[in-house]
Amino acid sequence: MPSPPRTPDQLRHHYEVEKELAARLRSSTREERTELFKTLYPELFERVPDHPRLTRRETADASRRNIETQLRLLRPHFPETGPKPILIEFAPGDCRLGAAATQWCSHVYGVDISDQRSPGEAFPGNFELIVYDGYHLDLPDGCADLAFSYQFLEHLHPEDVNLHFDTVYRLLKPGGVYVFDTPHRFSGPHDVSVHFGDTLECFHFQEWTYREMRKVLKRHGFDRSAMHRKGRLVQNPLLNALHDGIEAVVSVLPKSLRRRLASRLFQSVTISAWKDANDS
Repeated sequence: MPSPPRTPDQLRHHYEVEKELAARLRSSTREERTELFKTLYPELFERVPDHPRLTRRETADASRRNIETQLRLLRPHFPETGPKPILIEFAPGDCRLGAAATQWCSHVYGVDISDQRSPGEAFPGNFELIVYDGYHLDLPDGCADLAFSYQFLEHLHPEDVNLHFDTVYRLLKPGGVYVFDTPHRFSGPHDVSVHFGDTLECFHFQEWTYREMRKVLKRHGFDRSAMHRKGRLVQNPLLNALHDGIEAVVSVLPKSLRRRLASRLFQSVTISAWKDANDS
């Protein structure tokens, strides 16, 4: 069930608290962030008891639909024959997507800064959760065929973006794929900031466009990328170029018109990106 509606005063309170905590995180050093990661969300939930994460009651059907939405992004990369792939999911949350993916994967690693699984919930033997400090991930180079993140990249501190993509690249085998979904900047902000302006001031530190994200990927060695539209992987280079051209046209429109169009065209940046198959 969706969260109950909140009053303007409740939204304002949530916004002010999250903005304060985000400012603390934004101005922190990397060493400070390893400790802040442990405390900021608990503090947010304590000070904002009507936060949607606390009041939303997800039904079993809603949970299955959410898992299916994410699996649609991964399925094009599950081989029909041959060895099953190894998958690493960043920020897996309740880990139910990872558990579901184990039927197509030989092993699934979930890596997160805390264990958010429901107490007592059973998981398949080929699922493994690794809790780490957000920086030092003790997994060997080239250990995975697939990497995945969903609604995660927007939460990265700007100074940590390069490290994240370097880490993913290191962990993937040559020819491995990083599949991710993150909110699109033109239709945002996508956090509570949206109720009070056009600037990201809360726990979404960055939101990207497709063209911006493709530049990030190339800078980190991902030599090929393809968009997903309506859950389907589109590998045709011409269609990808046309899509990015439309995005470029929308980018020069007045902000209000751009947001209206983007709300239909660009809710998220959803991409599969390949590591160079010859990079060993």
